[in-house]
Amino acid sequence: MTEPLSKPVSEVWRPALVRLPEITRVRRAFRAFALGLMKLIAKICLNVTSEGMENLPSKGPLLVVINHLGDSDVPALISTFPFPPDALGKIELYDVPILGKLMDWYGIIWLHRGQADTRALRAALKGFAEGRIIVIAPEGRYSLTGALEEGTGGAAFLAYKSGAAILPIAITGTENENVYGQMKRFRRARVHVKAGKIFRLNEQVEGRHETVTQGTHQIMQELASLLPEKYHGAYSS
Repeated sequence: MTEPLSKPVSEVWRPALVRLPEITRVRRAFRAFALGLMKLIAKICLNVTSEGMENLPSKGPLLVVINHLGDSDVPALISTFPFPPDALGKIELYDVPILGKLMDWYGIIWLHRGQADTRALRAALKGFAEGRIIVIAPEGRYSLTGALEEGTGGAAFLAYKSGAAILPIAITGTENENVYGQMKRFRRARVHVKAGKIFRLNEQVEGRHETVTQGTHQIMQELASLLPEKYHGAYSS
């Protein structure tokens, strides 16, 4: 097992932005537009293949966990979805010109990484109670090693607290050097999206920290099982 890398901590604190987005008529229309846009971007810039997406139900509560390799993970993943899901995203993206505003219109559950962001957790739990499907990357950032990093505990905590089932989806080929390198050659990078089987976390053990640690390991092992060996990283053993 590789040594765990330190995880980023959000330097900004904007709790007023953290909420479960209300699905208004306008937001529903914008999400449909965003879904189409992501599919178009993926078609132009990537060569995406997928398998196992029949395992994705039409409604939740469901927690979708993904590995995170690069900037193209989102268009690659969303291009395989028949509907726009909810998702947690780092609060830093709110300040990115144009992109931050578009994400806010879409309705992201903004998250302060590396901090006790109880507002984000409550928002996600409320989403599960409403039967939503929420996407989260348990690694907390795109991998610095090109393979799985140690997972953070947020996904396991949400799954235990809500009782939601989990669908692991593994993505390969979206490393920035691969995608942007191919684009410079006017080629589309080959990307594969693979959904596993829906599962639930094992029974809780004594102690919340131990329970979350156990659940996180189970989630990351499920992701590792969907990935080629070179991507196993911290979960290679």
